[in-house]
Amino acid sequence: MTDSDGLEKGPFKILALLALVGACSALVALVLVEVWQVIGRYALNDSPSWTEPVALLMLKFALMLGAAVGIRSGAHFRFLLFVEASNDIWRARLEAVAQVVCGFIGAVLTIWSGIMAVDTWGIKVAGAALPTGIYFIPFLIGGALICLFALERLFLSHMITTTEQPHGH
Repeated sequence: MTDSDGLEKGPFKILALLALVGACSALVALVLVEVWQVIGRYALNDSPSWTEPVALLMLKFALMLGAAVGIRSGAHFRFLLFVEASNDIWRARLEAVAQVVCGFIGAVLTIWSGIMAVDTWGIKVAGAALPTGIYFIPFLIGGALICLFALERLFLSHMITTTEQPHGH
């Protein structure tokens, strides 16, 4: 499995593409919200209070969805120095360890952000008509995707290495 085949192959390619579109859309929304904030503050002399909380939410979505896509494509959270310096046997083991660690981190993010979202849902965000718990939703979704994509890479790389080995060895 090479770094370039992260979005072209595998069972979750559509999900990864949707995450990438979501991350890009969140960045565009972030820019539009910030532009409106500047217009409101300097052109209209009436700064909207909702722009900062919404911009923070969009930033969290962009970061978490982008990180998940980076995990899937093999461009994020790698032990590159150790992997490249090791032989083939240790390289496969270190790659597997990295994917297990990513999956564990994704699972922890999912569980704890879900708990935090539920616990803070009734508290309103200052300046916007949003529940505070909504700030944890990007971590919940991103963590679940990170876990899923790490497991996908782990199993696909294992399947590829076992099919590439000559029979009888």
